[in-house]
Amino acid sequence: MSVPARAYLSIGEVLSKLRSDFSDITISKIRFLESEGLIEPQRTPSGYRKFTNSDLERLRYVLLAQRDQYLPLRIIKENLDALDRGLQPAKIAGGAPTPRLATIDGELAPASFGEQSDLRLSRDELLKSSSLTDEQLVELEAYGLIAPRGRHYDSDALAIARAVTEMASFGIEPRHLRSFKSAADREIGLIEQVITPLLRQKSSESKARAEEVQKEIASLSVRLHAALVRGGLHRLR
Repeated sequence: MSVPARAYLSIGEVLSKLRSDFSDITISKIRFLESEGLIEPQRTPSGYRKFTNSDLERLRYVLLAQRDQYLPLRIIKENLDALDRGLQPAKIAGGAPTPRLATIDGELAPASFGEQSDLRLSRDELLKSSSLTDEQLVELEAYGLIAPRGRHYDSDALAIARAVTEMASFGIEPRHLRSFKSAADREIGLIEQVITPLLRQKSSESKARAEEVQKEIASLSVRLHAALVRGGLHRLR
């Protein structure tokens, strides 16, 4: 979707919006921060910079970090990278960033079905955030329970990794969890059968309907699975 023309700000307009809080800001400094890779404004066909509100807030973050925390640009750039990947920047120099996710009673809140995760973790960050060992992660990847998206791992991978870590305390190993993956794949296949006819219609309305149906059936599937396990456990008593 294209951004409306007036959603963009010129470099002069950005300067005007920042000057009340940062009296020493200049166009040259904005250009310098761009050259250092801290902001990446788009360009018009004639080469003029055009900034979004996101670019403006990013500049505010950089300037505040310089003025109030005396952070060098290298650290600020690392912090921005962490924020871009859904992480909370390290509180101390040399510390590791941590996942910045919604929680419920201290636990990771489940993502809505069908929503794309904004979290992007490196392999080391996933291991540290979940307390998995590298050997466990290798096994989970071999069994298809966890897979990176491109070069990073998302919040689904983190949720799986944390669950596996907790289950390991009961002696349950990754190889024992292959049935969970098989069951999930069958449920996904069932949902695909239902929504494929909607997706074939190509209209925006049918696509939106497919997304809603996908979320609803996935939610019902989880409820059914939980009820079946709970019922089975009751029979063991």
